[in-house]
Amino acid sequence: MKFVSTLAGFILFVLFFGFALKNTQEVDLNFFLGYELRGPLVLMLLAFFIAGAALGILAMSPTVFRHRREASQHKNTVQALQSAAGTGSAQPAADAVVPR
Repeated sequence: MKFVSTLAGFILFVLFFGFALKNTQEVDLNFFLGYELRGPLVLMLLAFFIAGAALGILAMSPTVFRHRREASQHKNTVQALQSAAGTGSAQPAADAVVPR
């Protein structure tokens, strides 16, 4: 399996590297208030891809932190109920099958 993932990674790298070599022409990016940015197309695409990924991670972080906080509260509740019931953290007994 490791060989397959390594091969897939190598193939993707070669494809993206070829894409980068074919898209080296200069492009102009015009912002508001007359600002202009000039650079290779592949670098512009890479920069906006990275910016989009970073914004996606930032947008998901409140949800992730809320789920972690709720999981911690549920874990504390389960521990409190187990200690109140006197079971502690003992594992349930395994089911037994009687051979015939």
